[in-house]
This record gives sequence, C-alpha cells and structure tokens, in this order.
Amino acid sequence: MPHRVERTDPDGVDFGWVMQVTFVATIVAGAPLVAALSTTTALPTWGARAAFAVRVGAAVWFVTALFAYAYARRKADA
Repeated sequence: MPHRVERTDPDGVDFGWVMQVTFVATIVAGAPLVAALSTTTALPTWGARAAFAVRVGAAVWFVTALFAYAYARRKADA
C-alpha cells in the first residue's frame, strides 16, 4: 500500500501556486501579445524572430509573475 500523500498549509504565499499561475497566464496572454507585436517589427531571419519572442516573452513573464505574487500575497494577508 502506498504511503499517504502529505498535505501542506503554507503560511503566507504559496509559491508553487504562483509559479503555476505565472506559467499558464504567460502562455495564455503572452503568445497572442508576441504574435501581435511581431506584426509591427521587421523580423527577417529565424534568429531575429526567436530573439524577439524571448525578449517580449521575458517581459511578459516578469510582469505576470509580479501580478500573481501580489494577488497571492493579498489573499494570504486577508
């Protein structure tokens, strides 16, 4: 019989939840944003396209992570 899975009740912010929400929200919001912004930029090579996607995606990831953390922190304080 397998051992029972432990449960946690973190004090404060649940960083696992923040990482999961950041990942999903970045894909959902970031992919259309990168596609829309790429229409206004000259991207002649695949390398330029990849570099553009990484630069914009990193900014979207960072902003999304800040918002997810702020939301989790506000909910943990309440």
